[in-house]
Amino acid sequence: MLNKLTTISLSLPVVLLTFLVGMASLGQLKLSPAECQLKKWYLPESSSANSPQKLPVLIPRVPVTCCEDDTSCVDQAIYQIENGQPAHKKALLQSIDRSLRYLQTPRAEAAYQNYQVPGITRDRVYKSLLRFRQLLLTTNSGAALHTAISQEFVLYQSIGKDSKGSVLFTAYYEPMYTASRVPTAEYRYPVYKLPPDLDSWSLPHPTRLELEGADGLQASKGKLRGLELFWFRDRLEPYMVQIQGSAKLQLTDGTLTSIGYAGNIAYNYKSIGRELANDGKLPLQGMTMPIILDYFQKYPQELNVYIPRDPSFVFFHETKGAPAQGSISQPLTAERSIATDKSLMPPGALALIRSEFPFADSTGKLKHRIVSRYVLDQDTGGAIKGPGRVDYFLGTGKIAGDRAGVTVSNGQLFYLLLKP
Repeated sequence: MLNKLTTISLSLPVVLLTFLVGMASLGQLKLSPAECQLKKWYLPESSSANSPQKLPVLIPRVPVTCCEDDTSCVDQAIYQIENGQPAHKKALLQSIDRSLRYLQTPRAEAAYQNYQVPGITRDRVYKSLLRFRQLLLTTNSGAALHTAISQEFVLYQSIGKDSKGSVLFTAYYEPMYTASRVPTAEYRYPVYKLPPDLDSWSLPHPTRLELEGADGLQASKGKLRGLELFWFRDRLEPYMVQIQGSAKLQLTDGTLTSIGYAGNIAYNYKSIGRELANDGKLPLQGMTMPIILDYFQKYPQELNVYIPRDPSFVFFHETKGAPAQGSISQPLTAERSIATDKSLMPPGALALIRSEFPFADSTGKLKHRIVSRYVLDQDTGGAIKGPGRVDYFLGTGKIAGDRAGVTVSNGQLFYLLLKP
């Protein structure tokens, strides 16, 4: 997920629903059956009753006790067999190993040196991951893992957007597009390499409109001349890649490659979904990515009106098929990596998320259900700000994109750390 749109120095991921950023808060979703109501999932009133200014962003609490009929309480997917393999367990172990690699770097040491939540240190995060990994290998069910965690771990819950633990979840993915290495009459819309002199550009930087023009075709007349990396057919495609921060490309010469985030200019992202709503073109209530894309399919000329309203701009480099990377410079893992505000949340740490997400059935139809998932905090994003936002990485390709496009839900975020 990442599209670092705040400062030049930030690194990759992406927010599919950054189109939706700034929208009105959703109503609280009902997260469990009536007999297992969810007060237990939210911060105790004694914690949230204080002034938000006095609350740390993460509050330590005992793990949640599962109700007997609450199947969403544990991460059941880890132990499911798909095509003869425990695919989710393998993916989770892979994601853990990537965080462990990061936590051994000087960069991680620096990130945790002045971390604001007392008791959360790089050493404790590292040891917690090692112990969780061991438990993952030695337990044989989600319930057994949950029980072990309840005995050995403390949960640090995000105060969320309301100081009661409510977190807004969106999702992002890695798109796949057809592109060309050279411009043609059909492939006209470029993505660009990082300007080698970007650090010397005067502030304020030129905006998107000033860099590429309203139609997205004028960059060769200015600072981006000669920096074209690949060309796309559709005006919206390179813009979507900028939002997502990476893409897989099927080239017109028959080869496959990929591109990843390389840098950006110093402007925050401006939601074109919000702009459409402000102009009365679409209702804000219930807006999703498919609705936005459908609008631009019907009115493609409007792309030249709304894309230039976003002043931000992202640059790329060719990654030659490498996996999409997060802000900790480790590959992302589908359904096991999240993006959060890294000025607040512990990078590389083990987390538990619980919310409503869409899943494709055997016919490809998406159905929503509430789940818990153990994930690693490995990314950030220009629209992921504050303790009440999480972006969930769903993988590569169309199904991942379809799922990400309709992911907007409220839930909870916990970090798992061994008891002191």
